[in-house]
Amino acid sequence: MILWHNPRCSKSRQTLALLEENGHAPEVRKYLEDVPTVAELRAAADMLGLPVIAMMRVKEAAFKDKGLGKDSDAETLLAAMADAPKLIERPILFANGKAAIGRPPEQVLEIL
Repeated sequence: MILWHNPRCSKSRQTLALLEENGHAPEVRKYLEDVPTVAELRAAADMLGLPVIAMMRVKEAAFKDKGLGKDSDAETLLAAMADAPKLIERPILFANGKAAIGRPPEQVLEIL
């Protein structure tokens, strides 16, 4: 069980606390420091079962600054997240061959 976590994000902190309250001790990956590769991001999108755009923070200034749009192709979006990891929606829990975005935090419990 791995949690892509940003300690400065309230939803990320709430998700980690919820997991711990339910007896889970995920491996925490601070993805802003340990940036996922394009391949890891592609695998994450596959595990989420969502379009790549759904795992992005489209309201971040970097999204617009990079000239991205909701119609940008998946490979462009993946490369942008690898280059600017703050574009990755957070947190993301990986467990049991699945992934879930912790928005709301309770959503991660569905894959446990």
